[in-house]
Amino acid sequence: MASIGVGDTAPDFTKTTQNGDSLRLSQFRGDKTIVLYFYPKDETPGCTAEACTFRDSFEDFVDAGAVVIGVSQDSDESHKRFAEHHRLPFLLVSDQDKSLQKAYGVPKTMGLLPGRVTYVIDRNGVVQHVFSSQLNAKKHVHEALDVVKRLGA
Repeated sequence: MASIGVGDTAPDFTKTTQNGDSLRLSQFRGDKTIVLYFYPKDETPGCTAEACTFRDSFEDFVDAGAVVIGVSQDSDESHKRFAEHHRLPFLLVSDQDKSLQKAYGVPKTMGLLPGRVTYVIDRNGVVQHVFSSQLNAKKHVHEALDVVKRLGA
């Protein structure tokens, strides 16, 4: 499984959001910077902290011209409950078949847990930043926002 890194073109995909809408990554090309973050599981302490930190910084991302998309193996229904429970204003997509994790090369922690990796993708579809840390969930948000602002999105 090859890992996607800085300078690589982000693999395109089409998935369904927690609202039942179809989302294609390339629909944002030329228009928005994308913060694509992979996380292990809805409603777990670290993932909830990360999602709520993205929620609390959401307006900063929007003001900087970015869209935030969270990805996990949970179902669309689980994502819908998670988003409603924590008032998450950004998009969540289900990767139950693990095709996105494979396409991006998201590593498993200790060979078991789905990884926690954040990609910042510029308006041209090129990965500008990758941050991987299973334990430092909130740092994903701060690193991503710094990069988005630096890109002048």
